[in-house]
Amino acid sequence: MNLRRVRALARKEFLHVLRDPRSLGMAVAIPMLMLVLFGFALTVDVDNVPFVVWDQSGSDAGRELTSRFDGSPYFALVGQVVNDRQLDDALDARRALAALVIPPEFAERIESGRSVAVQLIVDGSDSNTATIATGYAEAITRAYSQETSVRAMRRLAMPPLRVPLEMRPRVWFNADMESRNYIIPGLVAVIMMVIAALLTSLTVAREWERGTMEQLISTPVQGPELILGKLIPYFTLAMLDVLLAVLMGEFVFHVPLRGNVALVFGMGAVFLAGGLSVGMLISIAARNQLLATQMAIITTFLPAFLLSGFMVPIDNMPPAIQAVTYLVPARYFVAILHGIYLKGVGLEILAVEAVLLVLFGAVMVLVANVKFKKKLV
Repeated sequence: MNLRRVRALARKEFLHVLRDPRSLGMAVAIPMLMLVLFGFALTVDVDNVPFVVWDQSGSDAGRELTSRFDGSPYFALVGQVVNDRQLDDALDARRALAALVIPPEFAERIESGRSVAVQLIVDGSDSNTATIATGYAEAITRAYSQETSVRAMRRLAMPPLRVPLEMRPRVWFNADMESRNYIIPGLVAVIMMVIAALLTSLTVAREWERGTMEQLISTPVQGPELILGKLIPYFTLAMLDVLLAVLMGEFVFHVPLRGNVALVFGMGAVFLAGGLSVGMLISIAARNQLLATQMAIITTFLPAFLLSGFMVPIDNMPPAIQAVTYLVPARYFVAILHGIYLKGVGLEILAVEAVLLVLFGAVMVLVANVKFKKKLV
């Protein structure tokens, strides 16, 4: 391999990128825009669930229970209803996702120390939100019930109630339970996979469409030199994107990076080498920029978004789909970034994922070099 020819090809590609605002926009602006849009819009937290109340008791006890729901960060009171029809209309129109129904005898039964049933009606069209909201409601009513029992025992001068079993949860790695801390590192992996493939999916195809490939073929440049020369500029731009993504995660989204920063960039470089080679392989096979772009999006974005464990836990997928996820390189990079960002672990824990990522990068570079033939047909 002649490094002088590689340097000349890399310089040519650098000049092309710098003189083409669209390429620069794709390389820098689009990843940042995607990170901002997905980072702020995408969340799995369930907060401020709108709910209505049908308080048939009209009592202070009923208002106190309602205030417990409205005062929590998980529910937001949007109105009162006085009959079944109004309750149904609120849920049908999605003005409310839940309805709290307090029976007429609520206060009397509470004051007499008897149990009373309170109904919570939840819109189950969004099963995830409904399940989480139901769990929040159970926790609120449980706390209210315990406090009510304690007050009743104090009035009767009885000894304080002692709970035989008390659970004290302790959350590791993401103590604030912020979904953003989990989403942003995985989002970086997904965006980098897509952008890396898109950047290089146009390189060889553009040469064929513009008729300059014949000139390159007539030169002494070898196939590996051409591949490497075209990869270097886009690899540099992609590493710049990684730097910007890390800085945005730190200063815009305030995601803690507990592990080794150098390991993030090292694994990012390996991942990008494979992703860029995937785009190069697509460009070699397609020979058409539009087709290459479409193939790059289909083969990178959908698998990385759906099958990497970024949004849907892999353990919850059917066994056949779980087997397919082992072929998705973003799965390993997502696991590595989560380990570095949230847990602060290193290669002693992430060795398997790192080795598989290195294997992916090496195989893609090799396949791209083998696929490229220095001939017109």
